[in-house]
This record gives sequence, structure tokens and C-alpha cells, in this order.
Amino acid sequence: MDERDFELLAVLKKTKNITHAAELLYISQSSLSKRICAMEKELGTTLMLRSRQGIHFTAEGETVLQHTEAAAGNLQRMRDALATSQGCICGTLEAAISINYAMYTLPAVLERYHYLYPQARAHIATGQSPKLYMQLLEGDADVAVMRGEYSWQGEKILLSSEPICLICHEKDKDVPLSEIPYIGRKTDSVFERELARWMHENNLQPDLNGAFVDNITICVEMVKRGLGWAVVPSICLNGFSGTVRPLVFADGRAFTRPTHIFYTEESASLPQVRAFIEVVRDIANKKQENEP
Repeated sequence: MDERDFELLAVLKKTKNITHAAELLYISQSSLSKRICAMEKELGTTLMLRSRQGIHFTAEGETVLQHTEAAAGNLQRMRDALATSQGCICGTLEAAISINYAMYTLPAVLERYHYLYPQARAHIATGQSPKLYMQLLEGDADVAVMRGEYSWQGEKILLSSEPICLICHEKDKDVPLSEIPYIGRKTDSVFERELARWMHENNLQPDLNGAFVDNITICVEMVKRGLGWAVVPSICLNGFSGTVRPLVFADGRAFTRPTHIFYTEESASLPQVRAFIEVVRDIANKKQENEP
């Protein structure tokens, strides 16, 4: 057995399907089946059983998986240690990134990160910030970029505090909002509470005849086409040509949404994590310098 077999078994464990595993490994099903038979012959045991529902690892197969996963991890750690000793930043970064940041800023971050540190690997999980917060608390991420305020005992850096804006088509700029369909969107509970407060202060009620979408890009596109008005963060308004009005609460406080990067001192001691934090901060600083 070799490292290719370790990868093969890991993919089979994930997919539980010969066809899907072969596709991910870029080999034919027959080649995959032959390699499984060769491993079973070498080890003198049956590793997995096949059924219409997929494959199932035997007890012996589970034992082999346990050891091959450990061996693959040890080999990677050896390579990382050797690369580090030679002054290279490598290793795997586990990052949890909010959806909006992932859509509009993360590509630039990863482009820069991979350019500077080509030997580092980035595993990115995206989602709503409350879900990412739980992942961070449970130790499933080294670092998280989240929108909103969260209680955190570790380190955090403010990346931006962007305005929340009312947007509408240019043809609707002088029309009362009560006469235009409201386009709602899926977001987190913290933002929904703030939005509900602003709506209440302005005696507005969402039009039941409006629309509700689960994607902020679709929401903005619908406004572009004159289908209604919406409330969105400024991060998604590059290229938007309609009316944009930053929102303010009754007490004069601007309606904004902070974005922080969260991490611990322990995670920041990892070179690949520290490098990622530096790239994220650099991108944020350059973006602020270029804003009017």
C-alpha cells in the first residue's frame, strides 16, 4: 500500500460509493475495483462490502482506515515540518467565512494568500455567521471572519463597519416605500432584529405582495430590474446604478454591520494562520484606503 491507497480509502469513506469515488479520483471504476482487490489480497482480509445502497467498511476495513488516516496525517506533518525548517509557510488552514465576505472579498484574499504562500493549504467553510460562531467555539476552525457582534474570549480584529443601505430603482426614488414592493432576503437573526427596529421607527411594514429570496445577489438584481426596494449592506453594491441611501436609526446612530476576524493566540501561533490573518488585514486596509 502507498499514499495513493490512503487517499483512495479516504475518498471511499467519504462517498460510500464506487462510482463517485472513481470520479473524484479521476480513475475508472474498474481500476478502482482492481486496486481494492489488490489491497485486500495484500492484507489478507475483506475491507468493504458492496450493496445497492453503496459500500460498507467491515470491522477490518475500519481498522485499516484508522491506521491509513494516521499514516497520511503523519506524512503530511513530516512534510510541513521539513518545509517550515526551510523557511516555508505551509500546513493547512481551517477557516470559517461568512457568506457575504466569501462572495465579495474572499477571492481577493485567497488569490493573495496562495500567491505568497503556495505551499499552504486552505480549507474554507462558508455560512451564516451564527453557525460559524458555533464552529469556532467548538474548535472546528482556526480562524473565522464573521459579520455582527459576538462574545469572544480570544482575539478579534475589526475589518470594516459597513453601512446598511436602502436601495431602489432610479424610477422609484421619489415614490413612497409603502407603494413599492419590499424584497426581503434570508439573513441571520441579529440583522433581522436591527432591521425590524429600523422598520418600526419608520412606520414601515413589509409588503406581503413583495418577494423573499435566499440570496443577496438575487435581491440586488431584482431591485436593478425595478421589482421593488430592499435593505442590503454596501459590500454588495459595486456596479449598482440605482438609488442608495445609508440608513440611520431614530437616535442618530448609523445602521452598520461590523465584520471581524476572530482567532485565538494558539491558532495564531500556526504560521499558515498568522499569514492568513495578515493577508485579510492587508486587504481590509487597502479597501478602506480606496473608499471615498
